[in-house]
Amino acid sequence: MKINFYQLTFIELQNIFKNNNINPAAATLLFRHYYKYKNKITCTHHNLSQKARDYILENFSFELPEIDRTQEAEDSTVKFLFKLKDNFTIEAVLIPFNHKYTLCISSQVGCAMNCSFCFTGTQGLKRHLTTDEITGQFIQAWEWLIENRSANSLIRNIVFMGQGEPLHNFDAVKNATEIFLDNHGSSIGAQRITISTAGYLPGIRRLNQEMPNVNIALSLHSAFDEKRNKLIPINERYPLLEIMDYLDNIPLRKKQFITFEYLLIKDFNDSQIDALAVGELLKNRKALINLIPFNPFPGSCYQRPELKSVKNFQKTLEEFRIPTMIRTTKGDEILAACGQLKTIFQK
Repeated sequence: MKINFYQLTFIELQNIFKNNNINPAAATLLFRHYYKYKNKITCTHHNLSQKARDYILENFSFELPEIDRTQEAEDSTVKFLFKLKDNFTIEAVLIPFNHKYTLCISSQVGCAMNCSFCFTGTQGLKRHLTTDEITGQFIQAWEWLIENRSANSLIRNIVFMGQGEPLHNFDAVKNATEIFLDNHGSSIGAQRITISTAGYLPGIRRLNQEMPNVNIALSLHSAFDEKRNKLIPINERYPLLEIMDYLDNIPLRKKQFITFEYLLIKDFNDSQIDALAVGELLKNRKALINLIPFNPFPGSCYQRPELKSVKNFQKTLEEFRIPTMIRTTKGDEILAACGQLKTIFQK
């Protein structure tokens, strides 16, 4: 069976060539061709030996997730429905900012975390994505940009905030991250990649030793365990304070922070008491808080808070001298905003 090129890190590809008596420099040529220049046509670089070309054709496939459908919002957000080889589907989102884009990618078909605020959580976990299904979202989204938007359009940031719990699919996410970072290919900077987690502690424990030093975001949503238990059921198994202890031991770059995502839900976690509790929790930590007004989805029992509540929450946190941003909602009319992704398009 052929190996999908897009699942291999640069070192893995080099080792395959070495073990088959092929000049490992071929790995550099392939990474440049397929990742740096986003080519889909077969690489026939003149510096590849005939033996290398024959080996590549016989042993590698270059299949990518198929773009089944796209939806475009008025704010230029683009949602992709990707069809996988087994006919499962996943969604990814291109989010515009300053004439560039952030790509929000999925790591699983569905999700096992069952978070009550998240549309993906209503369907359960179908399976993990493979590395090539993760990197393939990036290649296909970039190709779509070239064909449908300005030729100078760039994906500057990658966030693992789509469907699934990234740290539950640790190995594939780690490999995809290494591929995105590799200087021979896409060369996305570590400061431009963010991995989000609901607090899956087995994955958090592995971060220090195994994951490249990219940005980490925790879905916080409450400093009170009883509220967090309702929003994020795994909090009962992996309590917040235990998670915080592990996050505190992650070495951070000079200007690097742990990002805490806080979903504001009307009359549930948007009060002054909630804000004070978050401030006390994070006041002595290198923390950045993103406030996210809840984005409704079909069947949800939660409501979006009033803007005044959001502003008051931000003001309280800033009194603790914690950098706090209100995330602008983008793509909500096509269910492409935070917490609205699922494995089928909703109209």
